[in-house]
Amino acid sequence: MKSQKSRIAIVRLSALGDIVNTAIVLQIIHKHYPNALIDWYVEEAFAPLLSNHPLIHEVIAVPLKKIKTTKSLSLLKQTIQNLRSRPKYDQIIDAQGLLKSAIVTFFLKGAVHGFDRQSARESVAAWFYETTSAIAYEMNVIKRNVLVITEALNIPYDKNDIIHKAPLFSLANKPLELTGVKNIACVIGASWPSKCYPKEHFATICDTLPYPCHLIWGNESEYRDAQWIAQRSANTHIAPKMSLGELVNFIGHCDLIIGNDTGPTHMGWAMNRASITLFGPTNERMIFPTAINIGIKSPSSVNILNINRNDFSIKQIDPQNVIQKAKELLL
Repeated sequence: MKSQKSRIAIVRLSALGDIVNTAIVLQIIHKHYPNALIDWYVEEAFAPLLSNHPLIHEVIAVPLKKIKTTKSLSLLKQTIQNLRSRPKYDQIIDAQGLLKSAIVTFFLKGAVHGFDRQSARESVAAWFYETTSAIAYEMNVIKRNVLVITEALNIPYDKNDIIHKAPLFSLANKPLELTGVKNIACVIGASWPSKCYPKEHFATICDTLPYPCHLIWGNESEYRDAQWIAQRSANTHIAPKMSLGELVNFIGHCDLIIGNDTGPTHMGWAMNRASITLFGPTNERMIFPTAINIGIKSPSSVNILNINRNDFSIKQIDPQNVIQKAKELLL
């Protein structure tokens, strides 16, 4: 890095939880380079989460999913032209380690840093980088995100930067749906069926806890599950359909988040709110445990290098255990 005014590109395209868990690096970079201009390249659907972030100079939406779905050569050509037209960067960092993210860096101007072949999620991505970091894929994901950034920028790694972080996203006014002394958000969906805690268990949890439980949903299937839970627990409220900005603000105003290993649950940690993340086919590697952010893992063993998406052991997590931990965090 030549100066504190250096221009930096972060390429972290998806998914929602990964973007949320990577946002901590913005505070760390600005701690050491307060005048740095940070551009973030992100999949188009997730750009609204980062838009107007006070620590980001510009959010560049990359429509890779739309290109893949529509097979539009004109959109592909336009996207490549847009990437090539970007100003030269002092440092480009691929914080994802996939072929698609590496290809995005290929069209940008500037030196590129990323994970080496042994630690990138897709080893072929490393061919696109001038410099690399050897960071074991099995390592905690948040520490991995921080290390690849700090090593690229020659910033010392300090665990306290993570532990004592400020909320990663801005808060707006408290949502009208959140009333009373305390509120609980329950994130009932996830990207894989095997990551989803049974709706029957959520109903038990919601019906037992002493504060209103707001069911967070993201698609029609999850909405039907929310209706099922609400019909069986008078203590539940189905949250409204929300944008990403509204969702992180809603989570940021709740006192406890209980949910599956998915983006909205990780927002609890990001906003310094108490959270319980439930794990079946994945494990606590996906969170940064603190006194108020804990994970509860099913009995199954997990090979993070070869995740078994047919591991439905999350069903075996006793809801009474979740209830007990929730009550402790709500004290």
